[in-house]
Amino acid sequence: MSATTPPMQAGTRKDKPVVQADERVRRVSPWRSFVNRPEFGSIAGTVLVFVLFGIFAGDSGMFHLDGVMNWAQVAAYLGIIAVGACLLMIAGEFDLSIGSMIGFAGMMMAVPSMFLHWPMWLSVLFAFAGCMALGWLNGYLVMRTKLPSFILTLAFMFILRGLTLVLSTYFSNSTIVSGVGEKVSGDPVVSALFQGSTLHGVFTWLAQIGVIDKLPDGEPIVAGLPKVLLWWLLMAVVAGFMLSRTRFGNWIFIVGGDAAAAQNVGVPVRRVKISLFVFTAFCACLFGMLQVADVGSAAADRGLQKEFEAIIAAVIGGALLTGGYGSVLGACFGALIFGVVQIGISYTSFDADWYRVFLGAMLLLAVLFNHYVRLHATRSK
Repeated sequence: MSATTPPMQAGTRKDKPVVQADERVRRVSPWRSFVNRPEFGSIAGTVLVFVLFGIFAGDSGMFHLDGVMNWAQVAAYLGIIAVGACLLMIAGEFDLSIGSMIGFAGMMMAVPSMFLHWPMWLSVLFAFAGCMALGWLNGYLVMRTKLPSFILTLAFMFILRGLTLVLSTYFSNSTIVSGVGEKVSGDPVVSALFQGSTLHGVFTWLAQIGVIDKLPDGEPIVAGLPKVLLWWLLMAVVAGFMLSRTRFGNWIFIVGGDAAAAQNVGVPVRRVKISLFVFTAFCACLFGMLQVADVGSAAADRGLQKEFEAIIAAVIGGALLTGGYGSVLGACFGALIFGVVQIGISYTSFDADWYRVFLGAMLLLAVLFNHYVRLHATRSK
C-alpha cells in the first residue's frame, strides 16, 4: 500500500454508484400529453366554432333546444359514417363508396318491402347483409389485387350509384320510392330501432316543470331524443373502446403504420383490413336505414358526397391520410363541426354559400396542424 494512501478503516461506507436515469422514460406534463393527442385539433376547432356562432348567432335560437337538435342530428348522421371511415383510415385504407352505399342501402330496404311485399324486418336484414357483403368484396379485392383502395372503391362508388338508379327507375319509374315510412311504422321492431325519437315522457315532464319550452297545445317543443343520436353515441363508444382497449385496436394502428412489419410479427393484416371494410359498409347501411325511416322515402341521390365529408371529419379529427394515427373521438368532434357549421350558418346573416369555404379552410388548418403535431411528436422521441 502506498504511503500516501490512507488505509481504509473498518466499517467505512463505500460511496454508492451513481444511477443514471433511463432517457427512454421521461415525465410528460398532462398539457403536453393532451396537445399531442390526435383529437386535440378537432376539440380546439369545436371550441372555436362554438365561440364564433355564440357571437354571431347567440340570440337567434341556434342554441335553444330545438336548434340544438337540428345541428346535432346532422352531426350524428355524419358521425356514424365518420367512425367507420376513421378506423379504416387508421388502418391505411379509404372507402369512397360510402356515400353511394347509403343510397343503395335505402333502395335495398325500400324495393323489397314496397314492390316484393317482404316484411320490413326482412328487408332491413337483406340491406345490411348486402351492404356488408359488398364491404367484404371491397376489402377482398384490395387485399387480393394490392391495388390502392382509393381506385377500387372509386369504381364501386359509380357502380353502386348506378345500381341504385336502375333499381329505383325499374320498380317505381322514378328516382324516389315513397311510402316506406308507413311500412316502417307498421313494424314494431324496425320502428323501435330506427324511426323517430325516444324518451318522450322525459321531455314531456321537462316541459311541464318549465325546463324546456312548450308549444301552444302544451306539448314540448322537442318531442324526444332522436334515435340517430343514440346510434351515434353507441357506435362511437363501441369503436372507441375497441380501438383503445383491445388487441384488435392495436392491430389497426400497427397495420396502418407498417403493414409489412405487422405481417412479419404475426398480425393478421388481411383479416383486419377486410373487417374494417365490412364495418364501414355497416355504418353506411345504418345511415341509410335511419335516413329512410326518418324521411319516409328512399331516393337514388341519397348520400351524395358523404364519403368525402366522412373522410374530412376523420382528418379534422386527427387521422392521417398515411394511416397509423387517429382517434374515434376526434372524428366525432369533426362531425360535430360539420353539423354546427352546416345548420348554424342559416342562423346568421352570412351567405350559406360560405359553408363550403369554411369547411375547406377547416380541413386545411386541420391537415397543417396534424402535420405539425406529428413532426413535433416524432422529434421529441
